[in-house]
Amino acid sequence: MKNTSAVMDSSDIQRTSIAVIGGGLVGSLNACFLAKRNFQVDVYESREDIRMAEFARGRSINLALSYRGRQALKAIGLEDQIVSQGIPMRARMIHSLSGKKSAIPYGTKSQYILSISRENLNKDLLTAVEKYPNAKVHFGHQLLKCRPETGVITLLGPDKVPKDIACDLILGCDGAYSTVRTHLVKKPRFDYSQQYIPHGYMELTIPPQNGDFAMEPNYLHIWPRDTFMMIALPNMNKSFTCTLFMPFEEFEKLLTSRDVLDFFQKYFPDSLHLIGKEALAQDFFRLPAQPMISVKCSSFHFNSHCVLMGDAAHALVPFFGQGMNAGFEDCLVFDELMDKFNNDFSMCLPEFSKFRIPDDHAISDLSMYNYIEMRSHVNSRWFIFQKNIERCLHTLMPSTFIPLYTMVTFSRIRYHEAMLRWQWQKKVINTALFFFGTLVALSTTYLLTGPTFRSSLGCLRRSWNSVTYFQNIGRISL
Repeated sequence: MKNTSAVMDSSDIQRTSIAVIGGGLVGSLNACFLAKRNFQVDVYESREDIRMAEFARGRSINLALSYRGRQALKAIGLEDQIVSQGIPMRARMIHSLSGKKSAIPYGTKSQYILSISRENLNKDLLTAVEKYPNAKVHFGHQLLKCRPETGVITLLGPDKVPKDIACDLILGCDGAYSTVRTHLVKKPRFDYSQQYIPHGYMELTIPPQNGDFAMEPNYLHIWPRDTFMMIALPNMNKSFTCTLFMPFEEFEKLLTSRDVLDFFQKYFPDSLHLIGKEALAQDFFRLPAQPMISVKCSSFHFNSHCVLMGDAAHALVPFFGQGMNAGFEDCLVFDELMDKFNNDFSMCLPEFSKFRIPDDHAISDLSMYNYIEMRSHVNSRWFIFQKNIERCLHTLMPSTFIPLYTMVTFSRIRYHEAMLRWQWQKKVINTALFFFGTLVALSTTYLLTGPTFRSSLGCLRRSWNSVTYFQNIGRISL
């Protein structure tokens, strides 16, 4: 009789199989988390291997890595490697139309965000996935169909022959235009909304000058211009990735090189010589302006066989720099829930949706708000005054008053809690400013008008006494 108490060799155990759809940043990071748990992980990416490609397709816009993303990288042992490839940015450097520059710190002297190359980060994460013997990345595999009820996917590989694959969990990390999500949209009670903002973006480059940075490297440079703006992030090769944001109708007005140069001379004069007139005239027409989309959905999962993360669940506009960080935190939260529920998908997936949806919807709203702030408010004296008040209050009461940017960027306070706390703090500050302003106004009014008022009363009193005197004389005469 076979001894059932004998310990089975790990190679004899049928591993739980997970199909990660999408080999981008969130997909490859998720694969590392899941491979660490000894699952059989297969990543299916429709593109070719970007480490082998001569030209990488997709966005090259730089990323701002902050605390949430770093914590996720730390959990798989990659934080130090990735941070060493980033450039610290400690403040926003605001370029006014007049050419004046002013810095607005992100937080304390020790707080900064990191400018990271999207392409290099993706390459490092893919390499990390392949170090796990139980994980494999399949390039050139397009998802044709997804059956979340049964955990079956249909893929079209390089051989152009559709193939069905069964797995225990389908993990949709395939971006804002997720194929996995399109199959969930058809399911009952799955809410989905998307919004294209009226603005597009275009990438330009500020090259090094004399072998060095053309501007101060430790800042995120912003040119706010009310309805449009430009942002520049430093690169390790001492260039800047420069992104122009403005309404599509404004892009459509710029039809010739002369139009572009005149536009920059009018609105971004100090950047014109940094980019270079010839390079600007060429690069502007290299690619059309790209759209930006905001996506919300609920739930993030279907039964115990399918879950969405990253842009597939909550695509964000880029104005709070939290798209990647929120996606990385998805992976970290899911990993923490897997610990809590002992790898039980039937418990973990519903809890992930319940826990994460309020946060990802909140950061979506905050990202929309921050665009208005960055292009319209950062030059305002009132805005800078409020920021100074927030910093003072945070210094005096660090656990009571925490600036919104600090909560979002330098902590893991849940996004929706940060938004609620920020709204409460704004009410408290505005109320205090109102009462303080009223008190100052009353005090000033008293100081300015008090002596005059008393003098006027004296004149009135003397005039009345004179009238009374002459009235009395008149009565006597009569």
